[in-house]
Amino acid sequence: MTELEWREFTPSVFDEARKRGLLVVFVLTKHWCPHSKALLEISFRAPEVVRAVNDGWIAVQVDAERRPDVNERYGTGSWPSIAYLTPDGDLLAQDRFLDGPTLAERLQKVARYFRDNRDTIKAGIASLWSQRTSQEEGRSNHAGRLNRQIVEDVVQAIYEKFDHRFGGWGERSKFPLPEAIDFALVMVAKRNDANMREVVTLTLDRMMEGAIHDHIDGGFFRYSKTPDWRTPEHEKLLDANAMRLRNYLEAFQLFGHVEYRRVAQGIVDWMLRFMLDPDTGAFFGNQAADPEYYALKAELRRTREAPRVDQTIYTNANAMAVSALLKASVVLDDPSLRDCAMRTLGFLLENLFDERDGVFHYWDGTYHLPGMLSDQAYLIRALIDASQHSGDADLLLPAERIAEQAIERQRAPGGGFWDILHDQRQPGSMRRRNRSILENSVMAEALLRLSLLSRRHEFHDEAVATLEAFVGDYKEYGYYVAGYGRAVDLIFYQPIAITIVGDRDSAAADALRRAALAAYVPSRIVQMLDPAHDPILIGRSGFQVEPQPVAYVAMGSEVRCTARDPESLARAITEVESSRR
Repeated sequence: MTELEWREFTPSVFDEARKRGLLVVFVLTKHWCPHSKALLEISFRAPEVVRAVNDGWIAVQVDAERRPDVNERYGTGSWPSIAYLTPDGDLLAQDRFLDGPTLAERLQKVARYFRDNRDTIKAGIASLWSQRTSQEEGRSNHAGRLNRQIVEDVVQAIYEKFDHRFGGWGERSKFPLPEAIDFALVMVAKRNDANMREVVTLTLDRMMEGAIHDHIDGGFFRYSKTPDWRTPEHEKLLDANAMRLRNYLEAFQLFGHVEYRRVAQGIVDWMLRFMLDPDTGAFFGNQAADPEYYALKAELRRTREAPRVDQTIYTNANAMAVSALLKASVVLDDPSLRDCAMRTLGFLLENLFDERDGVFHYWDGTYHLPGMLSDQAYLIRALIDASQHSGDADLLLPAERIAEQAIERQRAPGGGFWDILHDQRQPGSMRRRNRSILENSVMAEALLRLSLLSRRHEFHDEAVATLEAFVGDYKEYGYYVAGYGRAVDLIFYQPIAITIVGDRDSAAADALRRAALAAYVPSRIVQMLDPAHDPILIGRSGFQVEPQPVAYVAMGSEVRCTARDPESLARAITEVESSRR
C-alpha cells in the first residue's frame, strides 16, 4: 500500500498546491495526545484515506505546540484537529478525530464541494476578510477608559460560575484556571474577600485530593473529564504545572496550610526529576499520557519506564518555570532552586533571544519561530522576577529590549499587541493577526512592572493603552479573563516598591531581599540597586547611598519608611500594606 507523504508547514506547500490545483489537509497534533497518535497511525493509514488524499490533496502535519500560530488559525481548540484548506491557505472546514471511512468520505465531499463552488467560496472568503477588518477597526473605535468597576466585574464573573461543591469551573470537564486562582488570592489579601477565599481554598483542596493530582511522582495532569477532579487525562504539561506551583506557593504564604507546601514541593520534585534537561539546564515541554503507569503504586512504577517526555524546550513554558522556581526558592527555603531557575533563564537568553530577531518560541537543537507574543510577555516577566530575586538590575536590560521590539513590531492600532509578526509571504489565514485578551493581559502586567523597575514611564503608557483596547469586550470572556482583571487592578492598586540600595553581593543585602520577598503581598516590587553596578538607576530613583544596605519602602513616589534589618523590613511592609486596606 502506498504511504502518505507528510509535508511540513511551509509557504512552498501552497505554491505547489496552487501550481498543481490541489487542496491541502492540515493535521494538528500534540505529542502527549493519544488521539493524535491514533489519527495518524490508524485513520490516515486506512487504504481509502490514502487514496482520497493522493487523489487531490497535499497532507501536512503540524505540531500544535511548536506552531501555536498555526494552531490558533486552523485548529478546533482540541487535538487532534483536521483542517481542510484551499490552495491559497484559507480554511474550508474543520474536524476533530475521525475514523478511516468517515475521514475518506469527508475528504471526497470537501474536494467535490470546492470543485463545484470555487467562485462562490472565493467570494465568501473575501467577504470574511473584509468583515474582520471592519471588526478590528470597530474594536479600535470602542476602546474605553479603565475603571475600578472592571475589577469588580471580573470578581463577579469568577464567583458566578464557581463550582461550590468541587471547586473550579465547568459542569463537565474541569480545567484548573491558575489565572483565576491568582486573581482570587489578590482579592483575599487585599480585602479579605470571603467569596474569593472559598474560590482559592476549595479549588486547591479538591484538586490536590483528586486523581488529577499525581500523589506519587508529583505534579498535576492536564485536566479532569469529570467535574470532581477524579477522571484525569494523564498528560502533564510544564507550563500548567509551573502556574499551579505558583498558586500553591502563594496560597501557603497567605493561609499557612502545610498541605499546600507539600503539594508545591511535589510539583518541584516532578519538574526536577522528569522534566529538567541536565545538558542545557532548561525544562522539556511535556510528559505523555500513560494511564497504566499512573495506576501503579510507587514500588511498581519503579519497575516501569516512565511516560515519554517531549524534549522540545519552549520559551514561554520555561519562563513560567523560572518565575515559579524563583518563588519556590524563597517559600520552600531552598536556594538551590534559585540557582536552577537562573541557569534556565541563562539558556533562554543565550539561545532563544537575539538582540535583532527577538524571542524565539522553541529549541530542538536550534531556535525556531520568532515573534510569538506569549513568549515575549512571559520572558519579560521571568526577567523581572529574576532581577528581584538575584539583585541583578542588569537583567532588566533584555526585558526592556524585548518590550521595545514588541512595541515596534507588534503594537496594534488602537492599543494592544498582535500575537505574531507581520509576514505577507504567509498563505491565507496565516496573514491574519489576532489580538488575544489573554496574552495582552500578561504583556500589560509585565510592562507595568517593568516601568516601575526601569523608571521608564512609556512602558506604563503602553500597558494602559493595551488594557483600554479591551474595555469594550472583556465581559464576553467571563472568568477566563481573570488575568485582565489582575492587570487592571495593578493600575489602581499601586504596588509597594521596596528598593534596597547597597552591595548586592553582601549578606546584609541578601537578607533584606529575602525578607522583602518572604510574605505574600498582592502587589509588590523588589529591586536591588548596587552603586557599583547601577549608578544610572540610582540617579533616577533619587535614593541615598549609605555605608550599609538600606531598604526604602515606597508607595508610588512617596517613601513611607526605611529599614536596615530583615525584621524591621518585614514589619514595615506589613504596616504599609495594612494602612491602605
